[in-house]
Amino acid sequence: MSDKPEQHQLRVPSPPSAPPEQLAEDLPRLGEALVATAEEVLERTLARTAGSGHEVDAVVLGSFERISRSSTIAVARWMTGEGLEVAREAGQETWLIFGELAAHHAATLNEVTRRCLGWRDSMAEILHESAAQLDTSHEALAQALNILQLSLEFSLVRMCECFEIERRRTDEELARREEELGFMATHDALTGLPNRTLILDRVKQMLARSRRNQTPVAALFVDLDNFKSINDTLGHGVGDELLQAVAARLDGVVREADALGRLGGDEFVVISEEISPGDGAELIAERLLDALKQPFRLGDDRETSLTVTASVGIAAADGTTAEELLRDADIAMYRAKWDGKNRYVVFESGMQDSVQHRMELEMDLRDALVKDEFFLAFQPTLDLSDMSLNGVEALVRWEHPERGVVQPNDFIPLLEETGLIVDVGRWVLREACAQGAAWRAAGYDIGMAVNVSGRQLDTDELIDDIEAALADSGLHPEALTIEITETTLMRNVEETARRLAAVKSLGVRIAIDDFGTGYSSLAHLQRFPVDALKIDRSFVTGLCHNHEGETLIRTLVQLGKALSIETFAEGIEEEQELTLLRGEDCDSGQGFLFARPLDALAAESFFKKLASDVTPA
Repeated sequence: MSDKPEQHQLRVPSPPSAPPEQLAEDLPRLGEALVATAEEVLERTLARTAGSGHEVDAVVLGSFERISRSSTIAVARWMTGEGLEVAREAGQETWLIFGELAAHHAATLNEVTRRCLGWRDSMAEILHESAAQLDTSHEALAQALNILQLSLEFSLVRMCECFEIERRRTDEELARREEELGFMATHDALTGLPNRTLILDRVKQMLARSRRNQTPVAALFVDLDNFKSINDTLGHGVGDELLQAVAARLDGVVREADALGRLGGDEFVVISEEISPGDGAELIAERLLDALKQPFRLGDDRETSLTVTASVGIAAADGTTAEELLRDADIAMYRAKWDGKNRYVVFESGMQDSVQHRMELEMDLRDALVKDEFFLAFQPTLDLSDMSLNGVEALVRWEHPERGVVQPNDFIPLLEETGLIVDVGRWVLREACAQGAAWRAAGYDIGMAVNVSGRQLDTDELIDDIEAALADSGLHPEALTIEITETTLMRNVEETARRLAAVKSLGVRIAIDDFGTGYSSLAHLQRFPVDALKIDRSFVTGLCHNHEGETLIRTLVQLGKALSIETFAEGIEEEQELTLLRGEDCDSGQGFLFARPLDALAAESFFKKLASDVTPA
């Protein structure tokens, strides 16, 4: 018999002619010998392929062992006469393992090929030994080695196909991932709209075309009004759903030539080029605002109805860069918010200075509470029946070390917009209750009224804040009145009614401030546990010169009497106004006629003076 073949080489002997009957008998015997020595083939293969810096983990090694066993059995069945198709069927497991190795990138093509060749050499070695032991013909051994080589070549071809399929799949997956990453890098994940990066790129392209073609370009900044309160009240899930719905609405009204994007938060931007006189940026802004007028139906059951507005800033490109164009539109948008929201404003030179001033004011305001720059002023309220003192209204004031005393109209709207009103409002409650308790302990049997903002009323924290302020100060609950504007009262009727009922259960009084300026109905009033109506100063001012105002005051006072609610007039500045109000039997009042807002010491001096001046009616 011939010598053992060298590794990775297969020597097929050139046998003399042998009778066909002997070949038919010897070849199956070699196949049976392979079946019996399958584990020996595996051991020799492992020994051949071990070391040489080609270590693999246990799972991959197990896969190679399965390949060796299944391939050996497939070749043996071919030799025993079961036919190529049967052998191919037996080799299916081998091909599946090749596919797994390729799909999981568990082994390289080179490593799999090296181990296949090692298996082939071990098989050839076993066949030579078996042929010698069985004394088979040279023709049978040659045929067996040919079958082995064909099996190896077929397996290598199939293996390469598996790795090629996986390579193509990997390339396609990489291309898809690259496309996804590219989209994610340039688009907003929530709405799918272009993000700031892509918008800036498109603005630059539009500006370049504008310079070449002498056509106008405009940017429109769109920022939802009071979006933070929606998130705080209804949750971020509803907030995200609203942003998606807003994006769809805006996308439905912009022109095909326009670029719509989301810059983050509740800020959207529209970039328009080739604007005609009949289709200018202002008209586009009007379409954007109109698109938001219809309520949004949100939630799984579509029962949450929200109506939102937006502030829009417009800036036209005038030799500006992309960044400057967006900056100018942003400044105009802030101006629209300061002017009352739900409107658009066109950028003008000089706006940047006012915005800078406003930003600096906001930054100072954020530190004011920590730096103890807030203080309270107290405006007395009188019982109009006998002109005796019956309470004070606590008003927050801000004294900045450099700006001096900042006017309430300059910083209270900022407190609302930034959400700082919640923390400041909590501080006001605590300080006002403490001062009220101190005055009552000093013998002044008066009430303390504190204004509560819509932001505070949006969460149940208000109830805890009131309870804590009463407990810490020792102020009797009936001595505290919480004032809420009529507009705030109607923002979310169901939740407001629930929270006010909880406040009322503490024993605290509730008053509607600025009554007559909102849109509450008699039916709504009856839903809230209201103790007092504070008639807005606009109905009181000039009362003696306005017959219609006098009639309206009479109606409001009568409404209070019918509902067993105390009526309270704000802004009394003239004696004639006081006379008319007393004649209509209005219960209480306050105004500059009696006293301006005073600090605690001045307020106490006023109490003493009033007590000495008032004579029994």
